[in-house]
Order: sequence, then structure tokens, then C-alpha cells
Amino acid sequence: MTQACFTIDVDPTVDLVRVCMTGFFSVTDVTRFQSELLSAHRQLRCAHLGGPLTLNDVRGMAVQSQDVIKRWGDFLSDPGHRSRRLAFVVSSALARMQLQRAIEGRHAQVFPTIEAAENWLFED
Repeated sequence: MTQACFTIDVDPTVDLVRVCMTGFFSVTDVTRFQSELLSAHRQLRCAHLGGPLTLNDVRGMAVQSQDVIKRWGDFLSDPGHRSRRLAFVVSSALARMQLQRAIEGRHAQVFPTIEAAENWLFED
């Protein structure tokens, strides 16, 4: 299996966080990601708006273990770091199904392309 890898880029001019995730994550990888994401959020000044806009490209992410999916769900349900809008770009039907379980109850959507995700993030 491919090792977990992620990048987090912040654009303060539009309160956007761009994330790209690939590989197979362990619970430890998720914890490391969460720490770095929360650090990235502190670079923004949009808390009063309900948090940043977040675009997460997970097309290169492997199908994850149930322990990891549960950990993602716990993280995503924590109101302490919510995004105003959270868009995921996925390529496989199985990844889409896993992700939809993890984002249940969030203002989040799953898209097949980055363009579609950006359109939704920036619409009024």
C-alpha cells in the first residue's frame, strides 16, 4: 500500500485552504494531518465568517480502514475547526461512499472534479 502523504496550502486572500491527500492513512497519520490543518487555519482571519473554505482533493487516497474512517468522522464532527464550506474531490465510487459516511451532518459536498468543487465553494 502507498504511504500516506498530504499537502496543505492556505490562500488568506479568499480564506481558502487547499488540501491534497494520497495513500493509505493510519490513525497516527490522521492525527498528524489534523495538527497541521489546525495550524494552517490559524493563518486565516475568517473565524467570524464561520471558518475557511476548504477544498480537499482525495483522488489519490486509497480506500481506508474502518478505524481511520471513524477517526476522520470524529475530527470532521468537531465544531472547533469547522470549515464554512468543505468540498471533497474523489474519483472512485467506493471512496465516495466512505467519505459520505465521514462527512454526515457537515456542510460538505463531494465532487468528481476540482472545477465543480471550486464552483460550489465560491458560489453566493
